[in-house]
Amino acid sequence: MRVAVVGGKLQGVEAVYLGLQAGWKVLLIDRTKNVPARGLAHSFIQLDVTKDTKDLSDIFKDMNLIIPALENDNALKSLKDLARKKRFPLAFDEAAYATTSSKQKSDSLFNKLGLPVPQTWPDCGFPVIMKPPGLSGSQGIRKINNREEMVSIRSKEDIDIGNWVIQEFLEGPSYSLEVVGLNGNFRSLQPTIIKVDTMFDCKRVIAPANLSEILKNRFAEIAVTVAENINLKGIMDIEVILHKNELKVLEIDARLPSQTPSVVFKSTGINILELLYDIFNRRNIPVIPPIANEKPVIYEHIRVSPNALEVSGEHIISEARPLRYQTDFFGADEVLTDFDPDHRNWVATLILTGRTKTDVVQKHYRVLETIRGTFGLRDYSDPHPGL
Repeated sequence: MRVAVVGGKLQGVEAVYLGLQAGWKVLLIDRTKNVPARGLAHSFIQLDVTKDTKDLSDIFKDMNLIIPALENDNALKSLKDLARKKRFPLAFDEAAYATTSSKQKSDSLFNKLGLPVPQTWPDCGFPVIMKPPGLSGSQGIRKINNREEMVSIRSKEDIDIGNWVIQEFLEGPSYSLEVVGLNGNFRSLQPTIIKVDTMFDCKRVIAPANLSEILKNRFAEIAVTVAENINLKGIMDIEVILHKNELKVLEIDARLPSQTPSVVFKSTGINILELLYDIFNRRNIPVIPPIANEKPVIYEHIRVSPNALEVSGEHIISEARPLRYQTDFFGADEVLTDFDPDHRNWVATLILTGRTKTDVVQKHYRVLETIRGTFGLRDYSDPHPGL
């Protein structure tokens, strides 16, 4: 089985890791030479998919599946046009992505469906969350505490708030859920817990989620409702916040997510890439059996610098040198890292599992203490550290 992953940053790391776990031969393509996912793939080609379409066509003809792992509109259009012309199996839903990649279109969809969402400004008070209209995930998101801060940020950064999504800031835990779909059939997977840093960037994912069966069913119902209304082919994820015992929808993305699919795989054994292969190559959606045993998992990002260890958002991985896959890394079951004895600055994604939640939480602390002790790191930071 040969697959091509296009894009070597966060989504690329996710796709390559899951491809390796499936036992596939993975080719990575990116226009930049030393992207993080390069060190994980079996092979790498430096190529600009918006320009080198003849070379790309020759490469893709030998592939069982092509996985776009980027959010560049020109690159996605080039891949879609080539796949349509040559009938290559491209794991991408252009129409669903067009809706979910716009926070304004997404919010309009939520309102049309009557889904519970945070109240919008100016009908709500401060603090608020401001989201740029066309960026993915946590990019560009900021918390504004009062009217003076909003006036200040608009003048300093020349922000046209008419194009931004501005909502009330809600307290509560956040959760993510993936859905796969084909021809009106949809399957939701395992919800996971999302932990963020001070920039609202995901620093840690935990499974299984501590949701009641009623809330799990409600979460799945919301996710499938959205998938039905965008006629999803492939995969999307949905993020919610639990506020006063009600799940409120924050955002959706119809593309391969980063982080959460790996956690779902480690906890349940379900590999989302294998589901995408069935959908886009075999053209069927497999039956996903009920999950009997969910293994506890903690998946988190750390950055090490002279004298300091910091748990931080996933942006530190997107900025890393090419990563390597290792097992038993200072006590962690698995790790994706650019650690090198010749560099005093390095990052790692730690993948920890255990028989019980207590086991995996204790392992988390042991691993971090081992790293701190090994490198003599006096300073430690983990914003919003709850496990």
